[in-house]
Amino acid sequence: MPEKTVESLVRTVPPFRADHVGSLLRPPALLAARERHAAGELDDAGLRAAEDAAITDVVALQESVGLRSATDGEFRRTSWHMDFIHALGGVTKTSGRVEVAMRNAAGQNNFTSAGMAVDSRVHLDEPVFASAFEYLAAQVTTATPKLTIPSPSMVYARGGRSVISTEVYPDVEDFWSDLSAAYADQLHAMYDRGCRYLQLDDTALAYLNDPAHRAQLAEKGDDPETQHLRYIRQINAAIADRPSDMYVTTHMCRGNYRSSWAAEGGYDHVAEALFGTLGVDGFFCEFDDERSGGFAPLRFVPAGKQVVLGLVTTKSGVLEDPDALKRRIDEAARYVPLDQLCLSPQCGFSSTVEGNELTVDDQKRKLELIVSVAEDVWGR
Repeated sequence: MPEKTVESLVRTVPPFRADHVGSLLRPPALLAARERHAAGELDDAGLRAAEDAAITDVVALQESVGLRSATDGEFRRTSWHMDFIHALGGVTKTSGRVEVAMRNAAGQNNFTSAGMAVDSRVHLDEPVFASAFEYLAAQVTTATPKLTIPSPSMVYARGGRSVISTEVYPDVEDFWSDLSAAYADQLHAMYDRGCRYLQLDDTALAYLNDPAHRAQLAEKGDDPETQHLRYIRQINAAIADRPSDMYVTTHMCRGNYRSSWAAEGGYDHVAEALFGTLGVDGFFCEFDDERSGGFAPLRFVPAGKQVVLGLVTTKSGVLEDPDALKRRIDEAARYVPLDQLCLSPQCGFSSTVEGNELTVDDQKRKLELIVSVAEDVWGR
């Protein structure tokens, strides 16, 4: 068989050889507008105008560095996932708190958010983030607009059985069925609005690789040895009937909040079922440091699936060496053919409004690096 040329490895459909996870650092003007809005000094229309201007600029940035996909940076959100979860029919925001233990080299840095309760049947009242996506789609000129939303797993993982009404759902199987149906409705509604690239962000699957998190799950009454099978089953139910030209990926990291993380460990615990049976088109995987483990779990990735290697950290502004990135891509190619690999940051740059500890210029340099390395390896 003749050796493949670089030109033959160029991808024109998602996920792309050079891609990114979704969230981007909020510019100072937008952060200031949010503060004024919270203080009652700026009305909703004024905040929307500030968001629009920032999104127009950040789409132009993504296209200027050569990315083939573009998001709105999640600029209209406070959190990558809770804004979506609270918008689902049947889910109520409560006065309680969701708290996730996070840490970095400096110590604890926990994430907190308003609590949630499932107090009626889960459904989709209207597609979530629909107007945000429509605005994004109107701004792109060369890139494919990508919508990022939390996976179905996250709706359960953020509260567990304890926040799901036993009167509404005496049998939790009915909750899972309704949840997947609501997600299927979301996918079809977004497809009708022109979305062809959708990403399901999922920390729950990655957390299960950490023994400490599996122990916590057992304390709540769930089975840590099989919980990933439940999550995979429900994601598959949600995306099974998506149109053939709608590309769906999933991103699985171990937590990302103000340069902190929540879990450690390679993908070994979930790898065989995850890579072998999850019906997405591509997997965004975190591989930026020793917490992420090695590439061996990728041996379970079947032909036809893409793995987007998250080798470039978003947790600091230190710029990676391009040759070191190429060597790591070569290492991964021992387990997955090179034509099934892509490159991205390990996570978003600003999973919450606060952002990670790096600058907008650092962010741009990292995106440029990803594009440059991808061009050298695959022709992008």
